Amino acid sequence: MSGSFSSSPLTRRSVLTAGAAIGALAAIPGSASASTGDRAPAIPGVRYRHVEVDGLRFRLAEAGSGPLVLLLHGFPQTSYAWRHQLVALARAGFHAVAPDQRGYPGSAAPSSVLDYSIHHLASDAVGIINALGAKNAVLVGHDWGVAVAQAVALNRPDLVRGLAALSVPLEPRGDGPPMAELRAAFGDNFYQLYFLKPGAAEREFERRTEDVLRKALFHLSGDAPQVSDLIVDSRGLTGSLPLPRRLPRWLTDKDIQVYADSFARSGFTGPLNWYRNRDRNWGQTGSWAGARITQPVLYIGGDRDPVAYLYGLENLRGVVQAVATDVRSFTVMPGVGHWIPEERPAEVSAALTTFAAAVS
Repeated sequence: MSGSFSSSPLTRRSVLTAGAAIGALAAIPGSASASTGDRAPAIPGVRYRHVEVDGLRFRLAEAGSGPLVLLLHGFPQTSYAWRHQLVALARAGFHAVAPDQRGYPGSAAPSSVLDYSIHHLASDAVGIINALGAKNAVLVGHDWGVAVAQAVALNRPDLVRGLAALSVPLEPRGDGPPMAELRAAFGDNFYQLYFLKPGAAEREFERRTEDVLRKALFHLSGDAPQVSDLIVDSRGLTGSLPLPRRLPRWLTDKDIQVYADSFARSGFTGPLNWYRNRDRNWGQTGSWAGARITQPVLYIGGDRDPVAYLYGLENLRGVVQAVATDVRSFTVMPGVGHWIPEERPAEVSAALTTFAAAVS
């Protein structure tokens, strides 16, 4: 559930764009978290280690060898969201790496909300590329990961062979602070405004983490009975949603438990702090107005993704083309919701493998 999207391509535009400094570097082998003590989930064919970037440790899930493909997850997930693509890309001859990003389980979680700006997040990604000794990478982002990938591509185009955006489209910098635009478009109960209140979303998410994730993963997917409007009520974002009677085929109880166990140890404040920097990001990125991405771009959306509905399905292509000059592939998958890499793992893996090969 990214913080990077516009409410509409014309009057509700609110991008996160930003600059990134180069992070520095020492790779450190390991499998347990440097910040929370949790163990990495076992995925056949996937190994774990930590790297250090500007004095902070980040856990990486990785597989294979070859040209680097960096997979950037969104909220409220972890590198585990890329479990299918890590293996598929490795089999196709790539070094597939999915970091647990700043504030998330297994990686560094600074205490100050100011340490979660788009500048910090993009700098982390650049530092990870450098720590891995790669000259460049294909960047793949889902949800908030798209915003990080876009910031890296604009700041350090020399490091980016291509950029794949899943769910959230690349988009221009908005004309005003995004939270005011979101309030005007969707009212005071839009979920991102709820996330701004210190402690409110944490209390909801941390009280019954497994139930919250079970509801979110189902009700924002293509298997939900209706597309979510992302509006909170007196019980929060998920409190009034029913638990699914059965899980869709792409999601298992084990998957939910992996996410729940990780967040039970780390909490949600770090990830929520990404949203709490949205207006600050806008204020610090005026030089990004009108900037274009010239690297090859792939976009994959779902026609039952709440994010796509916020833009308008008919507007998605135009939003992407307003920023990217070389859109190689644009796909909206029927019957697919927000969790695209997990809902359609084979199709997404095939598309990413083809794209990475074409730009490598």
